[in-house]
Amino acid sequence: MIPSVNPSGSDTRGLLYYLYETGKYEDHTDPHLVASFDGMSPDPGRDPSATLTDLQQLLDQPVMALAKHARPAKHVWHTSVRADPGDRILSDEEWADIARRIVAATGIDPGDGQPGCRWVAVRHADDHIHIVATLVTEDGHRPDDYRSGARAQAEARLIEKELGLHQVAPGDGTAAQRPTSAERHKAERQGRERTAREELRETVRRSVAGARSDEEFFDRLAAAGLLIRKRAAPSGDLLGYKVALPDDLNKDGEPVFYPGARLAPDLSLPRIRERWAGDTQDVPAARRENAIRTGPGSPAAARRGTASAVWQAVLVEHGEDAVAAAHIAAAGEVLDALAKTAAAHTRRELRDAATAFERASRSHVRAVRGHDRALRQAARDLVQGGPALGRGEDGATTAMAIDMLFFLITTAAHWHTRKGHAQQAEAATRAAAHLRAAYQTVAAQPLGVLYQRGRRLSRPMLQRQTVLLREALPELAEQILAEPGWYALAATIAEAEAAGHDAAVLLGDVAGRRELGTADSVSDVLVWRMRRTADLPADASHLPETSAAGRRSATRGTTTRPSAPGRQRSGEDTSRKTL
Repeated sequence: MIPSVNPSGSDTRGLLYYLYETGKYEDHTDPHLVASFDGMSPDPGRDPSATLTDLQQLLDQPVMALAKHARPAKHVWHTSVRADPGDRILSDEEWADIARRIVAATGIDPGDGQPGCRWVAVRHADDHIHIVATLVTEDGHRPDDYRSGARAQAEARLIEKELGLHQVAPGDGTAAQRPTSAERHKAERQGRERTAREELRETVRRSVAGARSDEEFFDRLAAAGLLIRKRAAPSGDLLGYKVALPDDLNKDGEPVFYPGARLAPDLSLPRIRERWAGDTQDVPAARRENAIRTGPGSPAAARRGTASAVWQAVLVEHGEDAVAAAHIAAAGEVLDALAKTAAAHTRRELRDAATAFERASRSHVRAVRGHDRALRQAARDLVQGGPALGRGEDGATTAMAIDMLFFLITTAAHWHTRKGHAQQAEAATRAAAHLRAAYQTVAAQPLGVLYQRGRRLSRPMLQRQTVLLREALPELAEQILAEPGWYALAATIAEAEAAGHDAAVLLGDVAGRRELGTADSVSDVLVWRMRRTADLPADASHLPETSAAGRRSATRGTTTRPSAPGRQRSGEDTSRKTL
């Protein structure tokens, strides 16, 4: 249940007109009062003799009783209280009780003999009500409604438990502002899937992903088609910005601008500048190596570099909080950049993953920038690499990157859980679910190729690799051998040996550095880790079968064996999930 307290207004009748209007809004059906400050207020929805003016004058009476100079300029308090889509339909009596509890909790009408404001609760849809109050108490004073939004949220958490409704995770004040009811209805009238606020937030997030300067950021905003207004000091120094959609207009036909800070707390210009404050122009060695293999600036190179950067960042859960927060925030940039450059068949899931994780990227733990340099570079490379194809090396490296990202996002969920960040943990979990769906789509083809290659390996080679697996990963071997992905892993081991790697050492290294005990498909995860670490092509469809030299290398055996690399390391979290 979500109470949304809107900014105070000055037009009581205008708001009532909107709440009772049925001709313009499809979800406005049978508008009527379910509760009021006195239980006897006129109801224009059910009483033919009552008018909106009657109700407005009743609510405004304490305000109009004051001298004109003493009346508050913004005297109309308004909140909507919306049930979760999965909740049962509540009765008018239940909504009435909810309204009374909300106005009491927020100080609008505290009860217990204390003077309160005049208010009404209007229901015009099954899933929500609107509460309208005027901010002058019966004895002519201002109500104690300080932090009424937070107080309404706290009361809503109690109501959810008592009524058996969906329980929303408690927030910490770092969430982005939700669209108002007016913004949602405007989007519906215009046939938009999302409100202008939500579209702008996503566009600004994607524009800042991997950016390194004010100029680059604003160039990206302009290229995305947004209208931009900059705020400068008398000295000429840039202080802030606003953005608008060209076709989102107010009643006067002018674009509706939103300051960055009103889109999300971390999208103000000062907070954005913190991101590139720790950046350098140095190109990481891993990025140079990837460019040699796949071509500089290619989508595949960017995705392989992303996999490498994410692989190094996964241990953030066990580091300093400020460093972990930086990595988690930068992971959001990587998701935004990946969604922006995704192939059509994964774009929706990746966009939904990035949108969900946006909530997980902020908390009261302030990120120390600079530690996230590799992830921000990965986001930059993704943007500069451009859109990826859904097949070949582009598709396979996308699966590799998503596999690594899934683990990092899940690690972020556990970190937030340990810190008591309920909303952020829930958001990261939702993002991981979208990543899982995207992975299953994009990984099917390249893993299918590897599966077929593994099935064609000779029986002696498969037997030898089975022995190798059992020696290298004794605790996981039987699980891996029972998985369909074992053949894809066997083919990868063969390629690694043909390329001159000690497969047992390599297998032990990639398994031992990260926990695998709860993986849905351990073989899938090991395939991508080995291919990344051994610098094997992610897409094997155009590779020749394992060479004779490679087969001889595989049958000779190796002399080095890791010492139980698959065992659980001390202090590692066994509750993590991998793909």
